Amino acid sequence: MAQCQKTILSLTAEEVLALKQGINFKKSREEGKCYIIYKDDHGLRACRNQCKHQGGLFIKDIEDIDGKTVRCTKHNWKLNVSTMRYVNPPDCFDQDELDIIWVDGGIELVELNPTDPWLSDPKMPEELLPGEVTITYMTHACMELKFGGKTMYFDPWLTGPAFARGWWLLHKPPEDAIERLCQADAIYISHMHSDHLSYPTLKMLAAHRPDVPIYVGDTSRPVFWSLDKSGVQLTNINVIPFGVWRNIDEHLRFMIMMDGVHPEMDTCIIVQYKGHMILNTVDCTRPNGGRLPENVALMMSDFAGGASGFPMSFTGGRYTESWKAEFIRNERKKLLNYKAQLVKSLQPKIYCPFAGYFVEAHPSDRYLKETNLKNNPEELNSLINKLSPSTLTWTPKPGAVLDLGLALKNPNDSSMAITDPPPGTQIYMDTWDFDLYVNNLNAAITEDIFKHESWIQFYYSWAGFMDYDLVVRVIETDEDFQPFPGGFDYLVDFLDLSFPKQRPEREHAYLEVKNRVGVIRHIVRNGLLWDDLYIGFQNRISREPDVYHHRFWNHFQTQLPTSGPDWASFLQQVKMEESEEAGINGCKLF
Repeated sequence: MAQCQKTILSLTAEEVLALKQGINFKKSREEGKCYIIYKDDHGLRACRNQCKHQGGLFIKDIEDIDGKTVRCTKHNWKLNVSTMRYVNPPDCFDQDELDIIWVDGGIELVELNPTDPWLSDPKMPEELLPGEVTITYMTHACMELKFGGKTMYFDPWLTGPAFARGWWLLHKPPEDAIERLCQADAIYISHMHSDHLSYPTLKMLAAHRPDVPIYVGDTSRPVFWSLDKSGVQLTNINVIPFGVWRNIDEHLRFMIMMDGVHPEMDTCIIVQYKGHMILNTVDCTRPNGGRLPENVALMMSDFAGGASGFPMSFTGGRYTESWKAEFIRNERKKLLNYKAQLVKSLQPKIYCPFAGYFVEAHPSDRYLKETNLKNNPEELNSLINKLSPSTLTWTPKPGAVLDLGLALKNPNDSSMAITDPPPGTQIYMDTWDFDLYVNNLNAAITEDIFKHESWIQFYYSWAGFMDYDLVVRVIETDEDFQPFPGGFDYLVDFLDLSFPKQRPEREHAYLEVKNRVGVIRHIVRNGLLWDDLYIGFQNRISREPDVYHHRFWNHFQTQLPTSGPDWASFLQQVKMEESEEAGINGCKLF
């Protein structure tokens, strides 16, 4: 893709001379955006004042004695600006650095920006007839979009749990949701997280129409990497390169774009019909690196928060109930402000908050349901109405329909464009089929491989993570995170991938992870990612020191081998070893 340079901050010669040794915070006069300039005897380095993890703002690090690090206000990540490397957590990102161009003693901070791909082959907007383009909210991140005679779906999670058994649907989908999904002309699945890639839903779809066209982005970790393990038979999965229009018919096309923070897995999408754009940023932290189209007809994004094991699954130290409550309150407020400011900057004609309607509904997760509070979509929309009064906001209900043509013609009257479900329609789920899915997970507890303690070494050798000074204690537990009778309790030293009986005497980082036994054994058995544990709140974590180990979690959440452990060969090897041992013991009798 073509690149172009953009000057984002200029300093005069006098302003450059006024820079102090060490860290300087600067704000652009035009856009009010913030930057960091580091000065030492070797010259200047610069970057945006934006944490690469989740976009937080950096401030002075009061623990910094060398004048080289800044601290993120969101999760306390620390950046060494002299090297542009993050030092807490260690071994994670490099910060994107800005080019510095000297002009008459002053400087210009310059960054490379991709050419906006949606501007290729531009289409002039045409008038839309009433009913020609409709968007129906189904549940969570699932939308049904009708364009003339074509139907497209986003991220169909319509049944079953997500993240093992941690998330359940908050909203009840329309009764005919699966039947309607089977009639789709195209389905876009944004990424591999199970609240977007729902195998229980896809299993029902495949039973009726396995050849439905499904489109995913060309991420380095394939969206359907675990399709074979799922048992779902789908025959028409299309992997689409980023930033290229894909035509469905003469009027309808779409473009998938990657996330700037998690390009290995997250994507977003632009759909265009007769020149009108719909932007869906889904869960992207920095969709398309922060470059997005302005004045689109409709924008959708996540909004809720609460979709992480941090801090709800953490125990000990500072993680008291009052600390968690304060953290959640602040985080949710920051997220609301960020989303509202993003809408203000992009000025979509209509905005809809979605992809956040889940609940920790299982009875054993009552603590999470009561304390892991989510943002209210109506509160976000109210804030947007104040900051961007020209943007129409829509808080969706299952089965509610937005008529895009009517909305564009009547931007100040939502009653003309939005049809809510009929009175008496059930909006919220009140029952979930817990036993079906929990029993399926717990079936892994009695698998033959777990009768042999050597599975531990076999599994972690397959996982392929080592050469990192971290010792992890893994404890299998019951529903209430108490030790599971007969469960495993073991140590893994990832420095040399050994399995000591006691913690090493050397100084080392330490994690203690308690996992619900059914979930961890299901994950181990099938070679699945640990997101089901971490994002699904299926573990409890304590750490010494209180440092996030990015390399460890990133590996087990995104980098595990795509082919699962060969448990058949493991059991065969165990059988051979047992036979040999039996033979040796038999000889000793004589």
